[in-house]
Amino acid sequence: MKVTKFGGSSLANGPQFQKVINIIKSDPDRRAIVVSAPGTRFKGDIKVTDLLIEYANQVINHEDFSDTLNQIIDRYQEIGRSFHVDEQQINQIVTQLNDLPNQSFSDTAHLMSTFKAQGEFLNAQMLTMILNQLEIPAKFMDPKQIGFKVTGNVEDAQINPATYENIRKFRDVKEKMVFPGFFGINDDNQIATFSRGGSDITGSIVARGLQADLYENFTDVNAIYSVDPRVVKNPKAIDVMTYREMRELSYAGFSVFHDEAIIPAIQVRIPINVKNTSAPDLPGTMIVPENKFQPTRVITGVASAKHFSALYIHRYLLNKQVGFTLTILKILYKYGVSYEHMPSGIDDLTIIFDKSQLNDHIVKEITKEIKAALHPDQLRWINDYAIIMIVGEGMQSDNHTIEKIIRPLTDNGISIHMINEGASKISVMLGTDIKDSDKAVKLIYRNFFDNNRLIY
Repeated sequence: MKVTKFGGSSLANGPQFQKVINIIKSDPDRRAIVVSAPGTRFKGDIKVTDLLIEYANQVINHEDFSDTLNQIIDRYQEIGRSFHVDEQQINQIVTQLNDLPNQSFSDTAHLMSTFKAQGEFLNAQMLTMILNQLEIPAKFMDPKQIGFKVTGNVEDAQINPATYENIRKFRDVKEKMVFPGFFGINDDNQIATFSRGGSDITGSIVARGLQADLYENFTDVNAIYSVDPRVVKNPKAIDVMTYREMRELSYAGFSVFHDEAIIPAIQVRIPINVKNTSAPDLPGTMIVPENKFQPTRVITGVASAKHFSALYIHRYLLNKQVGFTLTILKILYKYGVSYEHMPSGIDDLTIIFDKSQLNDHIVKEITKEIKAALHPDQLRWINDYAIIMIVGEGMQSDNHTIEKIIRPLTDNGISIHMINEGASKISVMLGTDIKDSDKAVKLIYRNFFDNNRLIY
């Protein structure tokens, strides 16, 4: 059995739906389908999920929402009419959209979550209608009816493990099972959405629940690449990579989906195949368990992220002061700030943060409290901070990897603020100035790929 997930770009309009249907028909093992909401059809277009968020905000603020609602309705009508779906069936979707403001919600968070989830909920219904009309027996898998249970925050849901057993009961269903992505049902019987990579998370959960042989993730790229194509033109596609390579690279924004989204599939070692909806016959990229994987290159990929800040602290004999780091962590905890990394030396400590957690007020207060509690000789914030991840299972077999990474950077005058080799021995993390990060990525990529460095 294959669980097959389609992203928003794959389901944006009638022609895209036809590609999806052709893919479903081409392989009888594709028995479970997970769908996103309709995405953008052209440059400047608006995703249905974004329209639903606008719709929700207009309802919350008691504003006129008729134009936004009509835009959403038009999207589903266009798709349905492309396949001559009966107008009564299309009107069922229209009625659900019209009725949203009339529902009772305990607070605005529950309202927002319910509105956002309609994109996937209604698109799954639409695909089910179309498949059945085309005489491809299909069953709409309503999360409430199948027991797709979640816990936690209504807009940051976590899977309830009972869901896996509930889904497993449907493994022998003969029809194509069509699941809406992005949300589940909480203990209050209300819709709760996943925060990031929503439909990818659903696909991974369904794959685990149905004990699938393969989880296919169809998107709008031919494969996962060894480097961002916006940084290096025509980079090498990755044919096969391991789960942990994927996880390490995703930290720096690598890949076509968020790494946390595939954890349910990883936990039970289900292979994942990333493919292109517009070129389904291409092999794409396989993401597989580490066991029995034989790397052919030293590194698999290199990526960079530019959303970091760093706090540099210098104090003589810092390493001798018991509780120094604990004091800092308590201050960070007080302001709800977590750190990403904390490389240190004898007299120096650098704390790296995700910028999204910080603002001017928090920075000012943290600085004031650290100075008062620890009296550092130097303390400064570095806002110009990028992290580069170099990852590959083959690094375990090459004792000179770090040298090969560092040499082209130093030869080209790029300052390196931090070097951290991962405990797994398959990754190296560098800290650089943001202005140097793309150049550093290019140099590292060229040194390992353009020179055709292979493991022999």
